Amino acid sequence: MTDASIGTPEQLRDPNYTPALHKAVPLGIQHVLAMFVSNVTPAIIIAGAAGFGFGSDAGAQGFPDMTYLIQMSMLFAGIATLFQTIGLGPVGARLPIVQGTSFAFIPIMIPLVAGKGVEALPALFGGVVIGGLFHTLIATFIGKIRFALPPLVTGLVVTMIGLALVKVGIQYAAGGVPAINKPEYGSLLNWSAALVVIFVTLGLKFYARGMLAVSAVVIGIIVGYFYAMTMGMVTLEGIATSWGRAAPIAFPMPFKFGFEISIAAVVGFCLMAFVSAVETVGDVSGITKGGAGREATDKEISGATYADGVGSAVAGIFGGFPNTSFSQNVGLIAMTGVMSRHVVTIGAVFLIICGLIPKVGAVIRTIPIEVLGGGVIVMFGMVVAAGISMLSDVNWNRRNMVIFAIALSVGLGLQLDPKAVQYLPDTLRILMTSGLLPAALIAIVLNLILPEELSDEATEEVSGGMQGHGEGSLNNK
Repeated sequence: MTDASIGTPEQLRDPNYTPALHKAVPLGIQHVLAMFVSNVTPAIIIAGAAGFGFGSDAGAQGFPDMTYLIQMSMLFAGIATLFQTIGLGPVGARLPIVQGTSFAFIPIMIPLVAGKGVEALPALFGGVVIGGLFHTLIATFIGKIRFALPPLVTGLVVTMIGLALVKVGIQYAAGGVPAINKPEYGSLLNWSAALVVIFVTLGLKFYARGMLAVSAVVIGIIVGYFYAMTMGMVTLEGIATSWGRAAPIAFPMPFKFGFEISIAAVVGFCLMAFVSAVETVGDVSGITKGGAGREATDKEISGATYADGVGSAVAGIFGGFPNTSFSQNVGLIAMTGVMSRHVVTIGAVFLIICGLIPKVGAVIRTIPIEVLGGGVIVMFGMVVAAGISMLSDVNWNRRNMVIFAIALSVGLGLQLDPKAVQYLPDTLRILMTSGLLPAALIAIVLNLILPEELSDEATEEVSGGMQGHGEGSLNNK
């Protein structure tokens, strides 16, 4: 996408440099395309899990609620991005960091809302707001807690996030949870729409360059959308109806869904804030290394974490989900070589405009769930792959193997069979069946209490291709 005409090498490494507008605008839109589908997907998943999304019997009643959640995902991703690029006091790294709705919190949110409809949202957003405020507090001591979250822990958590969500992708591709007991669930027609998205995405990722490769998932879903239309899965009448129902412009409403304190929601969001904060540290380091060839400063790391927390808390007040830095845009900066934060600011403005126009959310809502399933399979599979990549930095001695084995077994096992803890109090049951939280807590605690110095036999590296390429210390970053 970039070339020498955009600026000199020194200018391209400067976050404060602004390319000419006719070059900065396409670069900003490129950042939006790289994260757009990932940003709105959590809203669609949570609406579906709650029961007013795809296939909901709520019909018109569920339409404005789901559209509003999509709208807020775009609006507050843009606002949180402005916190990062422009800054507000200690808030913001003043770097080209793109914020978006975090996948990490989805395994926490699904048990909180499952089948409960809009009535579950006040407690959910109460957790988002308080979790965001706690995330802001973490910014004051983020450097001091990194020792507790080495690659063994963070890699496990990211892998668990992906594993918790791959089932959603398969269910969507097959026709969605509401259709699970219907004859059409898992039909060849449903799968064909999902496979079109997957094949187009893979083709562009491997054989295209520049903007086409960056926006592969978006283009794949667009192609899948038109395929679904030719197969009768989308009607022009349905699109016109959705478009007609949506207002030309709408502003966010504070506490639209209400506000309620739920211990399960608050604990879940606060615990996940630690993981999200460490992810942001990694993204900030990746941006400064890939774009400017230097290490991130403490002020930049603290500011980025502040922006995560403030952005999430503000979003929660208006019906948005937790925001965090998006890793795919970190890779985009390394690819283009353009470090300008003002380029990302342009992308943020574009997101805000989309978020103020409900018709954009209304059109997104008409995407067949099978088409979205194809994109989700790719995205969530990449989350698992990212976790495994992080785990490759772990020194796989027997100590670390045991920590990983116990955490993964308990976390994934409880998620697969929630009835195993059906007699626990409701709050604890919801937290345990998320899978992610028990796995993370077990890994953190065992990593802190088990001695580094074990017998020679116990520290012997495991053979069979499991050895990582780290330098041997569990706490390598």
